[in-house]
Amino acid sequence: MARGNAGSRPAVTAATRLRAGGEADRAFVMDLGGRTIVDSVSALRHVPLPLVEANYDRLIDFSLSRSYVLVIAETDLDGPVGFLLMLDEMPDEVTGLPQGFIAYMAVEPDARRHGVATQLLAAAEDAARVRGLPHVALMVTEDNAPAREFYAHAGYTTERRLLCKQL
Repeated sequence: MARGNAGSRPAVTAATRLRAGGEADRAFVMDLGGRTIVDSVSALRHVPLPLVEANYDRLIDFSLSRSYVLVIAETDLDGPVGFLLMLDEMPDEVTGLPQGFIAYMAVEPDARRHGVATQLLAAAEDAARVRGLPHVALMVTEDNAPAREFYAHAGYTTERRLLCKQL
């Protein structure tokens, strides 16, 4: 599967709607996630892009083999412009309490700052509430300031920190 900056898409030009996703959306999830996964790599970790891509592929395979919620954002004019993939049976690793865990969210670069991520996140939170999950959790790298600011604005707070030392 080709990765990188190829396949630039037009900016969102119509109202965005959400729909439940499924196996038929795998190609879109693989493509968009594969083009945006580099935003998830910490500057501390020097890793070849093919390894990052292979690990993203494994993440999606793992997630889609479990109980999950996949939300696709799309417009009539631009087609799919984003997705959110949440595991709904992934308890907190420390307390064992139930939670929704956002495995990955991505929005087409040209569709960002149009409310797509806000809609996707709200849909995931609604799905978690319907399932009786008391929390939604996710991970974001320290280097990804725009994502950290977005989540903070949406009410997410830092619960733990992953510390890393380069040797």
